[in-house]
Amino acid sequence: MSVGLLAVVDDILSAAMKASAKAAGVVIDDAAVTPQYVQGITPARELPVVGKIALGSLANKFLIIIPAALLLTAFAPWVLPYLLILGGAYLCFEGAEKVLEWFGVQHGHADEGARDEKKLVLGAVRTDLILSTEIMLISLASLEKGLDIWATLAILAVIALLMTGVVYGAVALLVKIDDIGLKMAKNPVRRVRHTGTRIVRSMPAVFRFISILGTVAMLWVGGHLVLVNLGEVGWHFPVDVLHGVEHALHNLGPVVVWVVDTIISAIAGLILGLLIVGIVLGIAKLFGKTPNFHEGEESPADVHV
Repeated sequence: MSVGLLAVVDDILSAAMKASAKAAGVVIDDAAVTPQYVQGITPARELPVVGKIALGSLANKFLIIIPAALLLTAFAPWVLPYLLILGGAYLCFEGAEKVLEWFGVQHGHADEGARDEKKLVLGAVRTDLILSTEIMLISLASLEKGLDIWATLAILAVIALLMTGVVYGAVALLVKIDDIGLKMAKNPVRRVRHTGTRIVRSMPAVFRFISILGTVAMLWVGGHLVLVNLGEVGWHFPVDVLHGVEHALHNLGPVVVWVVDTIISAIAGLILGLLIVGIVLGIAKLFGKTPNFHEGEESPADVHV
């Protein structure tokens, strides 16, 4: 009995690792996007906030994404592409709004002093919902056919726990590495002290890079989601263009193909995001409102080197 159980567990873990590997790119995006929500808050609150976002991510996966994915896959698979298009469009909107801030476009939002932790967590969990949805759907699509619902559920549960641990473990390390550097800078050993000093001095530039990477990741993932899933719902032209470029560059190697694919997706995401920002601002103007697009996150424009 125990041997059989161990075999089942091993099969589940192996399937989970294999399926989650295909979502590695989105996992990197998730880890790059999240730190910008945490930067700038009180150091004592950094890890508690990361913990709250991680719990929100688990709730997203176990209470919303996995049940919805299983139900929709079983009864209404045609709905999934539309949901992914909406999620991708939202990421494009968020990314484009941050790009506009790089050029000094502030949509009526002013410095509010202390950052609103509740809004910060809500904004991060909402963005996580979209990225986690893609992670779980990619993983679901990568599973072997013919698995029963319990095996599928077990594998998705393992993937959810694994991905959440990886993403938010990395985020926790990133937001606390400056504190680690400060402790090293006080070490009596000269080499350790100098290393700690270099870590502390480099962190503003590191977080600036992470903020930019997170914004680009939103545009890349969002644009790719929209392009691919438009083809799934019947409009094949955008994804056909993307595949045509990939085919034309095939002989240059997978790295070149991936880079060009990413650039095209990010440009498409930026264009779509700017259109959505314009529509939102136009509608708000009609009603005499000034929308606040922020939920407490630090924008790349606010991260100083």
